[in-house]
Amino acid sequence: MFDRPTRLFIVLGGFFVCNALIAEFLGVKIFALEATLGLAPLDWNLFGQSGSLSFTAGVLLWPVVFIMTDIINEYYGWRGVRLLSYLTVGLILYAFAFAYLSIGLSPADWWVGIQSGQGVPDMQAAFSAIFGQGMWIIVGSVVAFLIGQIVDVTVFHRIRRLTGGRHVWARATGSTLISQFIDSFVVLYVAFVLGPQQWPMELFLAVGTVNYVYKFVVAIVLTPLIYLGRALIDRYLGDELSGTLRERAAAAEGLAW
Repeated sequence: MFDRPTRLFIVLGGFFVCNALIAEFLGVKIFALEATLGLAPLDWNLFGQSGSLSFTAGVLLWPVVFIMTDIINEYYGWRGVRLLSYLTVGLILYAFAFAYLSIGLSPADWWVGIQSGQGVPDMQAAFSAIFGQGMWIIVGSVVAFLIGQIVDVTVFHRIRRLTGGRHVWARATGSTLISQFIDSFVVLYVAFVLGPQQWPMELFLAVGTVNYVYKFVVAIVLTPLIYLGRALIDRYLGDELSGTLRERAAAAEGLAW
């Protein structure tokens, strides 16, 4: 029904969108990295602020999204990434619209206390807290995602031109590190500085820096996945077809988002 490049794009696009959507909804949970790893708390001190390594659960998936951006960019160019990025933003907004709609539905009386034995006395309140993320957080996340995607694609192609198509790690990891830097600060600025919480600049810089250092380390650790993904795709498509796709992606000029 579909040729192999089309099937591959559908599969990669599906995982791309799915990861971004899951990351948005998982982001409501804040976890302690040190406790998760069984380590003693690391009391960082930056810009006059201090704290431990606490992150939203969404950071588990966002690095994967940016790695998939680079893989899709490698074979389908900026047009493929642009299509999936716009589709993802639309579906994120669509998902949250129905989440808010479902929160507004009157709960069944028997359902509200159905999990009281598990320590959840009010299921309606729990549902609202989990799925009813603040509007500023949603806006911040979407804006940061789009800006991060544009930066990732731009840097990716610039590095590819400079290296003549060599050094996959340079364009993939380099573009991710730069885009994650911008993403880390934009989402916090929109959600917590411009938003109603009105974070002071020192807190914004401290939390943003800690978040980026975590993403920096994860991006470096996950670099081998770029080569693994490329090897699997080349095996699936065949050397000739995969080479043709990469050449077309590299030849595409301009980033008219």
